[in-house]
Amino acid sequence: MTKPEFGSGDAAVRAAEQRAESTRDRNLPQFDDLPVPGDTANLRLGPNLNDACLALLPLVGVWRGEGQIVYPTIDGPFRFGQQITFAHDGRPFLTYEARSWLLDEHGKVIRPAARESGFWRPQADDTIEVLLTHATGVVEIYYGTPLSQTSWELATDIVMRTSTAKEVTAAKRLYGLVNNGDLAYVEERAMVGEPLQPHVSAQLIRVVG
Repeated sequence: MTKPEFGSGDAAVRAAEQRAESTRDRNLPQFDDLPVPGDTANLRLGPNLNDACLALLPLVGVWRGEGQIVYPTIDGPFRFGQQITFAHDGRPFLTYEARSWLLDEHGKVIRPAARESGFWRPQADDTIEVLLTHATGVVEIYYGTPLSQTSWELATDIVMRTSTAKEVTAAKRLYGLVNNGDLAYVEERAMVGEPLQPHVSAQLIRVVG
């Protein structure tokens, strides 16, 4: 598993704008009777993006694609499909949700897999606080920074888990837009007695926003 080549941020932004021609009119389902602003994953619709979130602007949208899972304690590698949503309601944070499903060697869905949700909270000093909750009983707090206008690096500060959750002690993530405008990321994870090492990678295309 190798880290994606993010390349020029300007090229990635231009490619993303071109690919948005087919996604710019799509958004998250909306409830018209909600008494407060709903979440939007489309920067053209809904409330304006808070200025505090400008460093995260390229992430806003719904992304869908495939990735790979590896680790010494599993028989993989395994293929998986995934949808990631970055949205906002005008306040100084992004909401985040990721849903995954396992795939067989032919790309057929086997069953639902990992789910996680949380918030990305940019700060005035350019740091990013990320709170993630996993359906497996693990809660993580990451701190990170933008590496460029289209890439972001995060590392855990605290990992907590329930009594029934798998042992996890640390994680690192690197997100970025590759030159064709896709969202790519890699994750390293230390768990079940193993040191920090590559675990998950994926490349996703924009489907909303």
